[in-house]
Amino acid sequence: MSAPLLDGVRVLDLTNVLAGPFAGYQLALQGADVLKVEMPGTGDLARQLGADRNLSEGLLGASFLAQNAGKRSLTLNLKDPEGREALLRAVRESDVLVENFRPGVMDRLGCGWDVLKRENPALVYCAISGFGQTGPMRARPAYDQIVQGLSGMMSVTGTPEVTPLRSGFPVADTLGGMAAAYAVAAALVRRARTGEGALLDVSMLEAALTAMGWVTSNYLITGASPQPMGNENFTAAPSGTFVTADGHLNISANRQQQFATLCRLINRADLLDDARFAHPADRKTHRDALREHIETGLALRTAKEWEEILSDAGVPAARVLSVPDALGLEQLAARDFIRRLPFPDGRQRPLDVLGSPVRVDGEPVGPATPPPLLGQHTGQVLAELGYGEREISSMKESGAI
Repeated sequence: MSAPLLDGVRVLDLTNVLAGPFAGYQLALQGADVLKVEMPGTGDLARQLGADRNLSEGLLGASFLAQNAGKRSLTLNLKDPEGREALLRAVRESDVLVENFRPGVMDRLGCGWDVLKRENPALVYCAISGFGQTGPMRARPAYDQIVQGLSGMMSVTGTPEVTPLRSGFPVADTLGGMAAAYAVAAALVRRARTGEGALLDVSMLEAALTAMGWVTSNYLITGASPQPMGNENFTAAPSGTFVTADGHLNISANRQQQFATLCRLINRADLLDDARFAHPADRKTHRDALREHIETGLALRTAKEWEEILSDAGVPAARVLSVPDALGLEQLAARDFIRRLPFPDGRQRPLDVLGSPVRVDGEPVGPATPPPLLGQHTGQVLAELGYGEREISSMKESGAI
């Protein structure tokens, strides 16, 4: 088995909640030594978030457990001179620092880019924020739903009768974190070639707009303003969610050959001779009538049966599953995507977390260790940075760690 892609890379993760921790988790999955730098006593706010109140009260909230496996926890009070000095010492020995404070906070703490690059000119510094480090909105607070609304995502989600509608998961946070992880990896490639560090400014708003693809490009290029269309795909028909004998099925018969195959398999070859459906553009114009005809054919079988029949014939189709059913797919088990770890505090129950969606050299990638307890590795990391036992004890007494 080959070495992890980021083996030997040390990352200081000063982030909270989701976008930043998600970025750090992606780097940890690829083998980076990610040091989770947290405030003594409270740590990452995500430690108190999640569906299980008891876990949250024990600072092991489900939201934290999901994004922090494979990391080590170091508690530092950056408002304390000794805590700040410990961070600077860690910066000298690190490759990357990721933070998602509001713009200006790190400067006020005495740990801004100008300070850190003097300590380590080769440092890759990644700042994640709602709107970026510059511009008139830079200082505004932002959470996922704020960005979903401001980016236009909510305006094109749902139906004309039910919109605006937020996505059912924190898509803007996730996109911002993924963009940050990608940018860090790219900066490390440049640094390997030139020795030069980098200042990376990641905007969640811009990441969200970038990910909206044809919705934004159609407007920028043609002036066509996007509208909410529910489960329909505005680029083609039949392409959307259809009712079967027992549930919903997504079908994307975007090509003429796929449309012809679909009609044949549902015993509705007559649709191929209907002038309303002869051309792809006509099918979009008459998508409601086409849906009714297709669903009469689909009513003869279950969603699972149609998924197998259509997929085997080259027509993209799949059931609409619940989250539990999706996580139980044999496909995910076959690729070892969900990793089982021991619980951080030793309780007798397993902890299941998601691995990386990317296999490396044919091998699945997942965390080797569970998420850390708050401050679990503080003494260990400070010793690695050259602190003696007396110094560490003194820092703990003073509240620096």
